[in-house]
Amino acid sequence: MSITHSIPYFFIVMILASCAKTVKEDPSNPSPARSAEEELETFQLEDGFKIQLVAAEPMVEDPVFITFDEDARLWVIEMRGFMTDTLGSEEDKPIGRISVLEDEDGDGLMDKSTIYLDSLIMPRAIGFFADGVLVAENKALWVTQDLDGDLKADTKVLLDSTYAYSGNPEHSDNGLLRNVDNWYYNAKSRLRYKYQDGDWIRDSTEFRGQWGISQDDQGRLFYNYNWSQLHADLVPPNYLSRNPNHSPSTGIDYGVAQDRRVYPIRPTPAVNRGYIPGVLDENQRLMEFTAACSPLVFRSTLFPEEYYGNVFVAEPAGNLIKRNVLSENGNTITGNDPNPGKEFLASTDERFRPSSFATGPDGALYIADIYRGLIQHGAFMTPYLVEQTVARGLEFPVHLGRIWRIVPEGETTRAMPKLSQASNKELIDFLSDKDGWYRDMAQRLLVESNDKSVKDGLMDLASDLNASELGRFHALWTLEGLGLLSEDFLFSVLEKSSGLIQNTALRLLEPFAQASSATRSKLAQAMEDAATEATEQEALQLALSSYALSAEANAKVLSATFKEHGDDPLIRDAMMSSLAGREYDFLQKLWASSDWGSQDQTKEIFLETLASAVLKNGKPSEVTGLLTLANAKELGWKENILISGMSIQAANLKGKELIALKSEPSLFKRTDLPIDENRLDMLMRIFSWPGFVPSEVAVSENQLDEKGMQQFAQGRQKFLVTCAGCHGSDGSGATRMGPPLAGSEWVLGDERRLAMILLHGLEGPIDVAGKTYDAPDILPVMPSHSTMDDGSIAAILTYIRNEWGNQAPLISGRTVSKTRLTTQGRVYPWKATDLNEYIESLPPADTPNPNL
Repeated sequence: MSITHSIPYFFIVMILASCAKTVKEDPSNPSPARSAEEELETFQLEDGFKIQLVAAEPMVEDPVFITFDEDARLWVIEMRGFMTDTLGSEEDKPIGRISVLEDEDGDGLMDKSTIYLDSLIMPRAIGFFADGVLVAENKALWVTQDLDGDLKADTKVLLDSTYAYSGNPEHSDNGLLRNVDNWYYNAKSRLRYKYQDGDWIRDSTEFRGQWGISQDDQGRLFYNYNWSQLHADLVPPNYLSRNPNHSPSTGIDYGVAQDRRVYPIRPTPAVNRGYIPGVLDENQRLMEFTAACSPLVFRSTLFPEEYYGNVFVAEPAGNLIKRNVLSENGNTITGNDPNPGKEFLASTDERFRPSSFATGPDGALYIADIYRGLIQHGAFMTPYLVEQTVARGLEFPVHLGRIWRIVPEGETTRAMPKLSQASNKELIDFLSDKDGWYRDMAQRLLVESNDKSVKDGLMDLASDLNASELGRFHALWTLEGLGLLSEDFLFSVLEKSSGLIQNTALRLLEPFAQASSATRSKLAQAMEDAATEATEQEALQLALSSYALSAEANAKVLSATFKEHGDDPLIRDAMMSSLAGREYDFLQKLWASSDWGSQDQTKEIFLETLASAVLKNGKPSEVTGLLTLANAKELGWKENILISGMSIQAANLKGKELIALKSEPSLFKRTDLPIDENRLDMLMRIFSWPGFVPSEVAVSENQLDEKGMQQFAQGRQKFLVTCAGCHGSDGSGATRMGPPLAGSEWVLGDERRLAMILLHGLEGPIDVAGKTYDAPDILPVMPSHSTMDDGSIAAILTYIRNEWGNQAPLISGRTVSKTRLTTQGRVYPWKATDLNEYIESLPPADTPNPNL
């Protein structure tokens, strides 16, 4: 929310003049601008490491992004126009630049700086490619080239004028990460790009993150938001968004790290919303992430073994860097802080502002430190923050900046390479290197050389069962980038491989299967054979790739996959992504299957998901078939699921083209339906038949309006994935998991209390409808769902407050957002008694809060 944009600057000055005396400056913790040598003394670093200066002003100013090229030169984006005063008055000035730093004597300290491109307006990202450098600047994407080898751009050509939606530096597209699949991905964006045969291809993709993007060894994308430190995609890009009839509830934008706690080692009062209780602790130190950015999956072996694959996250508002250790369980990834209470790196200098990371060719961790007091963009500079900034002298000086590197004590770094001079054989060898930087760079250089003579060497590596798995993985994607793959070769790899290589071969075989019926049949047989003994990771890719098969083969693979792994919500979403337009046929197959005679929650959820997709697809013949299936003489569990599921999802179809039926369905004339009159009316309103149009239906009063019913329908799908496992798909609770939601005063009571439970979690005993629930009858802790966005939480809460006989007003995303802000700093689960006491201490929910 911007306040300064709507209040004249002279008025803000008057505010400051009248209230500056209220600012309590702590003389023991001043925030003067220090030299790089002085700042070095302020760091608290994890044991066993040392931090070294790489470059400082005037060689580098306002560094916000760093990356190394193939010859170990460090490229730096200098956003010199960012917030040079509290109004950001130079934001539209062409004073940004891109510099290239070189360490000419190999001592780790940069000796030479060359300005590659100058006179830029708020540059944000760069990406290397064969013929030049991509530059994101002034909301556009540019192709720049150095034609004479002097490291200075000679051309700048517009590639995409619509690259960025917003010019706000906190909310504008950035990244240009070249992933293993040879596409460039961005944060805060729905766009990706690929350089192929001298041309650029632009494609849409899933929306990801805010500032910074990274990849792990498998090419899974990691990103974050200022309030949530680590998210990831658990599946390769553009799979789960293929089916327009289904919205996935997991797998994309997955919250990897639930932990929001940070541990600054100095007071940090100059943070937005610092006046809200809980944002700062009793020592005026930030409690939780508020400016998380630039996650980096560290893929270097220079650090001790346990650091490989860790993810570092910057928190410039807290002057620190968080380390997350990742662990995998099936298809999910979890990040945890290995040292709660102490960060990997923190500083007592309030001007230490880590903004970007890079893994160096030497194996070290490099940090861009924009080094300044003022980091909040003008669009979010509240009077409180202006007051703090000006009174404490944080707005000046500007145009400073440092770059640091972290190395283990006593370890020797790798020699800096010049891979531009490496032979093809050397580059192929680098595909199996122990460090991710070399594997990625070698693949890029091989693909961009477009030298087809490397085919045999790459095929030998990809086929070598004794070679490293990651080397084979990169060899396959290098062949893909060069257009040298054949189906025969991929089948030979598939037949001998498992795990990551099997999954990669499946992905790469998809276009061949789509182009040839013979290939499609051969792939179908291979996938059917693999499905019966697939691991969870292999089953996920089988489900994703099955869309390339015929409908019959697709159904066989998915049936086998569901039988073994249908309890995994991600695999169910993957199955749905491969069933676009085929949902009804597959539903019929399951309906008639002997395996589907018995009832269980997983089957209920998936059957409802299929029915919802059929309804959304809106094909009259299929919907009629669905209504006929549901109209059995005696309504069993399957029929009840169909009827209930269709009635819920009907709200999402309101306002769309009516589904024209030939006659009134007999189902609608029954009096024994498992839904009330309101839900039946909602369902009928999406149809028409001779003599009937929806406007003639008398709709009963309902607690929820049309918007609320749409939110209710969306909440149902999210509930089934997120909550049903512990609370039951019917809200009745589950033994040893969670208490019932139907008739629960916790569900129907104060909406803020309910939001707080999802945001922060709940532990210990809880009384529901006169009965006490505690371990071992239920789980001792309900986990936090703070990584979920406000709209999704609101949809779930609206749903559970209006299902199973519950009835209460909808909960808006704004309510969840306000609750999130006012309880910022709450990093542990509530106890029931504490939560009730806290709610009782609050003013009524409709009382305006002047601070928000």
